[in-house]
Amino acid sequence: MVKGSESSAVPEPVVDAANTTLSNLQQLRTHFNDFLSLSDPQTLSQMPPLQRAHTLFILTKITSTLLALNLRCSGVHPDDHPIKSELDRLNLYEDKLGRLLDLSKAPLRPSTTLNYQAATRFIEHSLPDLTSEQRENMRNISRGERSKTNHLGRAGQKRKYQSSEKQSVKAAAKDFLEKAARELLGDNSGSVKGPLQVDMLDDDDNDDDDEQSICHHPTMHYTIAFWDRSLCATVISGLIYDWRGNISLVLYTDSNL
Repeated sequence: MVKGSESSAVPEPVVDAANTTLSNLQQLRTHFNDFLSLSDPQTLSQMPPLQRAHTLFILTKITSTLLALNLRCSGVHPDDHPIKSELDRLNLYEDKLGRLLDLSKAPLRPSTTLNYQAATRFIEHSLPDLTSEQRENMRNISRGERSKTNHLGRAGQKRKYQSSEKQSVKAAAKDFLEKAARELLGDNSGSVKGPLQVDMLDDDDNDDDDEQSICHHPTMHYTIAFWDRSLCATVISGLIYDWRGNISLVLYTDSNL
């Protein structure tokens, strides 16, 4: 313990600060020995990665602080010593570790979200025969503007379109699906459009070799809903099993579309 006297040239606040530092060092010596026991490699290997990194960082922080204190007590400023670069690197690691600790304590959030504005713009460009009112509604959705129509009042009403408008929308949807099939597969004269073109066997071939006959799985219907109930296209998906047991997927448009 440092004791000051009236005749001493050292100011009293400096003596008090030195005594406080010595007291803190004594407490550090007591707890530091316990902390060093946790730095055993076997003990660290049992910790989660984030806790292990936090433990090693604390050990490094303590060592760097003691070294900086030793330099200051020797009359050397840490900024004028080669250790300054290591202290700066340690501060950078401290910021990174702090962000990771904050993320670990944060509530779980969804990692993916649906960009409905981009989806709306994609649908708008895929259907060229939309009316001016429909295009305006699509643009409002893409800009994030909600419709001003009362949803409760609209629940009991169904929007009516002219028959010519329905035909135009259905024709546009059908052309879009057929164009996509042609781009993927080329022209197909058969009634089946999709990623697989099936060569149907003749009756004679079926009689000669039953093992190579092709059977059709009952078709399953899916509906792709666009921004409005009147804008929809029906796609029929069929599963075809060949004689080897392989399964192939066939997509073709509904003839009633």
